[in-house]
Amino acid sequence: MACHQRSTSLPSLPYSTELNVEQELQTLKAHISSPSTTIGTACDGLRRLGNVYSCIEEMMCLPSNQALTRQRKTVEEELDRSLELIDLSNTIQESLAELKVSVQELRLVLKRGDDVAAQLKIESFVRLAKKAQKPLKKTTSKDTAEGCSCRMIRLLAEARETAVSLLESMSQLLPKQIGSPIASKWSLVSKKFQKTKVVCEEQQLQALERSMGELEVGVEFLFKRLIQSRVSLLNILSL
Repeated sequence: MACHQRSTSLPSLPYSTELNVEQELQTLKAHISSPSTTIGTACDGLRRLGNVYSCIEEMMCLPSNQALTRQRKTVEEELDRSLELIDLSNTIQESLAELKVSVQELRLVLKRGDDVAAQLKIESFVRLAKKAQKPLKKTTSKDTAEGCSCRMIRLLAEARETAVSLLESMSQLLPKQIGSPIASKWSLVSKKFQKTKVVCEEQQLQALERSMGELEVGVEFLFKRLIQSRVSLLNILSL
C-alpha cells in the first residue's frame, strides 16, 4: 500500500521508520503551536498528517508489528478514540462546506451593492466559524496512550493528538478570516470614515473561498487516511 501525496519531509517505506514519523509529528506540533500559523500552514499540516497516517498504516502491516494482535484491549481502545476523531473530521468538513457557501453568498450581495445584507452575511460567516469550534471542545480524542507497551499504538495516539490540535488551531483561525479589526493578509473588512460602511474586495473574497475549499480538501484527505488506518486496525484484530 503506497503513501499517496506524500510530504517530501517524510521518506517512503521501507526507509521510513518510527523515528521519521515521530520527527514529522514533532515538526507538525511546532507548526501548530506557532503564533504565525495561517490557513496555508493548516492546509499543509492536514496533507502532511494524512501522509503520516498512511505511513503508520504501512508499518502496522509489516510482519515485525504483528504483535498488535496480542494487544487486543489496547487496539480496541484506540479504535474507539479513532472513531471519535473520524466523526470530528466529518463534522469539520461539513462546517467548511457551509463556510464556503457563506462566502459565495457574500460575494453575490456585494455585487448587488447591498451593504446591509453584506454585513449580515459577514456576521453569519463569523457565527458559522465559531460554531465549527464547538465539537472540538467536547472531544476526548486527545487522550494519550502513555505507558502503553505497544509502539504502534503510541504512534497512533500521538498522531491522533496532533490531529485534534491541528483541527483546533484551524478552527480558531476561521472566525478571524472576516471581520477582524486587525488588518492582515486575509482580513476582508475595513471601515473607512463611516462606522457602518463595510468594504470588501472581490479578489480577497475569492482568495477566502479558495482557502475554505483547500481546507475542505485537506480535511477530507485526512478523513480518508483515518478511515484506512481504522480498517487496518480492524483487520489486525480479525487475524
